[in-house]
Amino acid sequence: MNQGFGNGRELRPTTKVLPEHARGHNRSLVMQTLYREGQLSRADIARETGLTRVTISDLVADLIGENLVIEIGQREDARPGKPATLLDLNRDAFQIIGIDLSEYARFRGALLDLDGKILERAELPLAGSTGDAAQQKVVALVELLIDKATRPILGIGVGSPGVVDLAGVVLTAPNLGWTNRSLQQELAERFGIAVIVINDANAAVLAEHSFGGATSDMMLVKVGHGVGSGLLLAGIPLFGSRFAAGEIGHVVVGTDGGLACVCGKVGCLETWLATPRLDAALALARTAEQKEQILWAAGERLGIALAPVVGALDLSEIVLSGPTELLDGTLARATIETIRARSMPEFHGNLVLRMTTLGEDIVLRGAAVMVLSGQLGVS
Repeated sequence: MNQGFGNGRELRPTTKVLPEHARGHNRSLVMQTLYREGQLSRADIARETGLTRVTISDLVADLIGENLVIEIGQREDARPGKPATLLDLNRDAFQIIGIDLSEYARFRGALLDLDGKILERAELPLAGSTGDAAQQKVVALVELLIDKATRPILGIGVGSPGVVDLAGVVLTAPNLGWTNRSLQQELAERFGIAVIVINDANAAVLAEHSFGGATSDMMLVKVGHGVGSGLLLAGIPLFGSRFAAGEIGHVVVGTDGGLACVCGKVGCLETWLATPRLDAALALARTAEQKEQILWAAGERLGIALAPVVGALDLSEIVLSGPTELLDGTLARATIETIRARSMPEFHGNLVLRMTTLGEDIVLRGAAVMVLSGQLGVS
């Protein structure tokens, strides 16, 4: 069942392929069609996918045998003849565990259904934990959610801060004190369940794509314990040659110095924009005007970091994810104005910058997309 979750793989199969690759791809194509459309007959699926009715019947029989697809009754049809039998993905067959490690005060987790709906929640305070202590809290959080499950677990998705390779190894996560930590393998061995670990911002961009109505080309900036971003180009997640695509948090913005960063440099974007840094700066502000200046400066630095990316990739949409009270308003206005001032207006004057519609659950729901795509080939 596991199809992996790799570099360069399109999230949603959309067309039939060559015979040597056909069965697995076409199986995913049938499941994707049912996942998005639901309640279709075999003939409907054949028309939607371009596959033959014989192929559809064969694939559907296998999927029903695996309890992944169910027959839900006959269509009420005014046409003469035997009414068509309607099919749907068996949305009640499995549940998914999603884990969000991006916040600086707590680790959050949820039990989700196959449509990304949150069924149960759990969280543990981070309390400054790093290294092995932080990992033990991840394990404890998964255990809490397994106890809440009422269906077999399809998989565990984890959104982690830092640079994460395609094997789920956290190469570096300075805020958690992690280096070359094989989080995916260690969790899979402990629980005997499929596990996918990716960067939290990459998880968030998947959620926005599947559940937030985003376009196929977009960038999502995730602000929390640190600052990162996820990129989706032509429906394909971009991870980069060293798995660090979107790692803008440790880009030095400007030449006027700044605060020391946990990575060892001075003036990184994270020192201006990460939630604990912004909260601390705002706590020292004595007036509303000073608070506005702090938020404007943070947004300006974000715009400085994003302008070259917008220019290089010709992006039309940037989505912000993080505390609404910090990001929405002054900070967002400063960001978009800075980007436009630093890029060509004839190309980027209509650039849209908006808050995510998925709120604080975006990484949890992105974790569900990771598992759905990796295990079932749907999103």
